[in-house]
Amino acid sequence: MLVLFETPAGFALFKVLDEGKLSNVEDLWKDFATSESARQVVKLKAFSKFENTTEALSAATLLIDSKPSKGLRKFLRTHCDGETLAVADSKLGNAIKEKLKIDCLHNNAVMELMRGLRNQLTELISGLATQDLAPMSLGLSHSLSRYKLKFSPDKVDTMIIQAIGLLDDLDKELNTYAMRVREWYGWHFPELAKIVQDNIQYAKTVKLMGDRVNAADLDFSEVLSEEVEAELKEAAVISMGTEISDLDLANIRCLCDQVLALSEYRAQLYDYLRSRMNTIAPNLTALVGELVGARLIAHGGSLLNLAKQPGSTVQILGAEKALFRALKTKHATPKYGLIFHASLIGQAAPKLKGKISRSLAAKTALAIRYDALGENTDSSMGLENRAKLEARLRVLEGRELGRSAGSVKGKPKIEVYDKDRKKGAGALITPAKTYNTSADLLLGPAATPEQDGALSRKRKHEEVETESAKETTDASVDEDGKKEKKKKKKSKIEEANDNDATVEAAEPEKKKKKKKDEGSSAEFVNNDETTVPENDKEGPSTKEKKKKKRKNAETEEPSVNVEEQETETKSKKKEKKKKEKKGGE
Repeated sequence: MLVLFETPAGFALFKVLDEGKLSNVEDLWKDFATSESARQVVKLKAFSKFENTTEALSAATLLIDSKPSKGLRKFLRTHCDGETLAVADSKLGNAIKEKLKIDCLHNNAVMELMRGLRNQLTELISGLATQDLAPMSLGLSHSLSRYKLKFSPDKVDTMIIQAIGLLDDLDKELNTYAMRVREWYGWHFPELAKIVQDNIQYAKTVKLMGDRVNAADLDFSEVLSEEVEAELKEAAVISMGTEISDLDLANIRCLCDQVLALSEYRAQLYDYLRSRMNTIAPNLTALVGELVGARLIAHGGSLLNLAKQPGSTVQILGAEKALFRALKTKHATPKYGLIFHASLIGQAAPKLKGKISRSLAAKTALAIRYDALGENTDSSMGLENRAKLEARLRVLEGRELGRSAGSVKGKPKIEVYDKDRKKGAGALITPAKTYNTSADLLLGPAATPEQDGALSRKRKHEEVETESAKETTDASVDEDGKKEKKKKKKSKIEEANDNDATVEAAEPEKKKKKKKDEGSSAEFVNNDETTVPENDKEGPSTKEKKKKKRKNAETEEPSVNVEEQETETKSKKKEKKKKEKKGGE
């Protein structure tokens, strides 16, 4: 069995002399304690030296990717015919087996053997001293680091971070410069600020026009539309701004040149950023756009660091201050951070922004990991996820519309079954029913005023009859109530005989109540007479009923008085008997 060992100077092949010792892995390190014992276990068979640093660098970079170099393949073909090869990397062993048809071995015994070889490397390879091996390994490590840094994707991440930072700074500076131009030139032509709203168009107009007197003779068709141009020329004639000198105009024009130059550079920088984002993170760009994706990468530090974050962190990335303030004050935490500026969240309704931001953050986390760690560089995954999110947004909006319309959970209302209607069609099997004119109600001719008067008299007559019927029922109820009252009065009089003073005080009060009752009954009769209008003609039935009521009231009153007189006489007799008894005593 042969052992392949990589060194900074080249590749070495060792022949295993005693393969039985590999079975006892725990005691294998004892065999490499000294150089003499190590020579009894392995022996150098062949060595392939690197000619220069570039060859060593190319071989090392291929070994990192588990790929054999061209020189290594040639070296193994010449020295490994029919032998088993022990390697330190299993992936490298698979590649050698596929390309060179050499059986490779990788296990714990091989790894322990590699440690022993590394410990006694200078003793086993003649001509390789320790003082020569150290600078070789140092130089190769430096070259390898420079190569990895040169082709590292992290470097492109730093370019994106710098580009988005500069783009934000340019936006701030452009806004500041444009506001300064408006304020400065506004002293000369204040009306222009309301006529031209765009900052770039304003700077171009000021640079072309200079003094407002020149506006009438200039052509602004390249900068402004016809309507705005006509309005500008009219305002220039009647402007109430102050006069300024040529030196002031020269400085204002220089500031306008700065604004225009910054705007052009910003456009170029945006194109550069968009191209970088499409090459480095195409799926992230497809989901959230170039600017939002670049800001997420800048906030995370790099694309690889951002790929380590979960979807919940990506959702609130950029809102850390609001998050910790909410946790401190025990309020609701924020639902979105930098991801809020994505177009998908902007399309959603205010009530649905939280749901869509959560879904978008989950898909964005997957897209970032695919861009950072995946091998493909297309944007198919991002476009597919974006289509799914748009479909989900439409479903959520449909549910909201259904709830507002009154249906349950956005489902359509179930129509009533109609046996006469065809399946899947709006037509009827049976013929449509015709309009039945006989079922209509026809209104007669308008009533004359004489007929209206007769109708009103009939109605009044009916109302009087209903009132008289009510009065008769009330009178019968009153009679029953009076009989009960008589019984109660008798019982009270018997009780009052025991107390003379109470009986004498109660008699005048009863008389007052009687007078009041008589007056109220008389008023009641008079009110009944006044309820009937004088102009209306009363029928014979109503008059007879009223006479009967009056007779009944007159007959009831004397009967009540007789009963009261009897009770009074009885009470007087009892009082006399009591006085006589007292006198006899």
